[in-house]
Amino acid sequence: MKKLSVMSVATFALTAGWLGLQAQNTAASKIDPKDIATGQAAFSDAVNATPGKAHRITPKDLPAPGATKSATNFPAKAAPWNGKTPIAPAGFKVEQYATGLTEPRKIVTAPNGDLFFTEKKSGELKVARGYKDGKPESISLFASGLDRPWGILFVPANNPQWLYVGNAGSMVRFPYKAGDLKASGAAQKMADLPIKQGPGDFHDTRDLALSKDGKSIYVSVGSGSNIDDPDKVPAEKNRASVLEFGLDGKFVGVYASGIRNPVGLGVHPTTGEVWVSVNERDNLGDNLVPEYVTSVKKGGFYGWPYYYIGGNIDARLGEPHPELKDKVIVPDVLIQPHSASLGFTWYTGTAFPQQYRGDMFVAEHGSWNRANRSGAVVIRIPIDAKGKADGVYQDFLTGWVDEKGVPMGRPACVTMGKDGALYITDDFSMSIWRVSYEAPAAAKGKGK
Repeated sequence: MKKLSVMSVATFALTAGWLGLQAQNTAASKIDPKDIATGQAAFSDAVNATPGKAHRITPKDLPAPGATKSATNFPAKAAPWNGKTPIAPAGFKVEQYATGLTEPRKIVTAPNGDLFFTEKKSGELKVARGYKDGKPESISLFASGLDRPWGILFVPANNPQWLYVGNAGSMVRFPYKAGDLKASGAAQKMADLPIKQGPGDFHDTRDLALSKDGKSIYVSVGSGSNIDDPDKVPAEKNRASVLEFGLDGKFVGVYASGIRNPVGLGVHPTTGEVWVSVNERDNLGDNLVPEYVTSVKKGGFYGWPYYYIGGNIDARLGEPHPELKDKVIVPDVLIQPHSASLGFTWYTGTAFPQQYRGDMFVAEHGSWNRANRSGAVVIRIPIDAKGKADGVYQDFLTGWVDEKGVPMGRPACVTMGKDGALYITDDFSMSIWRVSYEAPAAAKGKGK
């Protein structure tokens, strides 16, 4: 038998170790399989959400349309928190960071650490700065007079000169430099975005994301209806899509389509892939159609309005485009139906334990079309070293409803602060929550 050199043995050991590390650093390895509910057990509701409980919903788990009656279950007036907070896994601390706001929605972290957030009802963009005794040191009005603002984008990403905002029917920008608490100039209109004029538009959030090369702006535009056929309703043109624009506001084209309401939009910080968080269609029953979070392929078609979650036909429209059936892309992660999946972030910090790093945190707002309300939870989606998800998600921040299912709060968006904490807007209790990690006392005593 031929002897191995010391160098060969060392190389083999290093290679084996690296491969072992890569094998461990998968999305599946981050959650114990026994904690993952599958099949019909994967369907749940807001009352039964528990930190650490994981779900894997697959296309084969979906019921037939109309298996249950379509429900109307709009949330009642917010129940008081009465000193309670949402519930996080052991080791995490939850604080009500800011209160008395006016429908806070999208929240992002500026490169200098300021927290910018939109207020839909007031049409304002505000800035929260600092953290002292559990509260911001200041909240400032950056801009007003906006129209149902959602998306916030700093351009260029690392040394921004502009701050772009997604209004319901337009993309505008303000001059910006690090540390600004008030816009130094008026809004400049960069592009018109599809929107119905007057009341009756189903989906008016317009999120923004910058391509990894910094040359393009992606804009998410939801449908104007539940399932109107774009062939028959011209107002649906360039809706239910991710659109691409130049930094100068010039329309480049439709990046991906058939995405009913992509409220949340982002670009993976490492891979540069575009991701969306999507509200699917209504009136097919309690467990149809699942919301989803997915990476998006350029030129990809995701089914709306003719199909859903692959080649499942929405028979309410007949089948006017059978040629599209085999082209429908199945999303990466299916979420509880009618959860109203909204804003998200990737955890790129180091303050949370190792197993959370690189993962997505997504606000599930909760909707109206389910007998037992779903959503009202912030979920975690495990992401592997290559930036991929494997279809599993986990309840992370729960307890947003009382024991009767009445919401006390409704999470709208998540960002990671420069301090490594998560900040979550809540447009029901009109507040922002902060989630930080505190090492257990035993670990602290060992210097960990």
